Amino acid sequence: MRRPSPGLTPEGLPCLGLVTVICVCFALLGWGAATLAALALLALAANFFHDPERVIPQEPGLAVSPADGRVSAVERAADPFTGETRTVVRIFMNVFNVHVNRAPVAGSVAAIRYHPGKFFNASFDKASQHNERCALSLTGEDGRTWTVVQIAGLIARRIVCLADPGDSLARGQRLGMIKFGSRLDVYLPEDYIAKVAVGERVLAGQSVIAAAK
Repeated sequence: MRRPSPGLTPEGLPCLGLVTVICVCFALLGWGAATLAALALLALAANFFHDPERVIPQEPGLAVSPADGRVSAVERAADPFTGETRTVVRIFMNVFNVHVNRAPVAGSVAAIRYHPGKFFNASFDKASQHNERCALSLTGEDGRTWTVVQIAGLIARRIVCLADPGDSLARGQRLGMIKFGSRLDVYLPEDYIAKVAVGERVLAGQSVIAAAK
């Protein structure tokens, strides 16, 4: 599995480099207002591609958030792999959130399915069925099956999945990112219950979103 270095995601380096060059060019030309605007854009991009370390809970029977953001829904829905109705926790990320995605539980990647699609606002229900997305089936260390779905949004135009089938992941380990606003859905096993509420803010790899019954 490809492992990004902590601090800054490698996927953000081209964007940051380009904006930095633009800042320098504007400054050399003496365009004060344009330089300030470019610096603001550089600060936003640096925050977006920031990849902070997180304190991963070590207690057994817990699942952590796969993304920074706000819980937009906790509901019952059909699992994209099995079709079974399961509890799903949906987490919406805006452009100001860190967009590194992490594994909710320790286990192995059983399968990955990429679905090309549209780019509706990721907060809409129809995004789960119609937007571009990448679904990962994870088999936890206890044998339970989890599904994590990266969903592109209105602005997001690239899903990055660093995991491959057969990879072993630790709880909270980085598994990818989605650029510029998007959503993560986590489908829970039947013997786990959600520990978050709609509107709650969560941090990837650190906030507990579910626990065994």
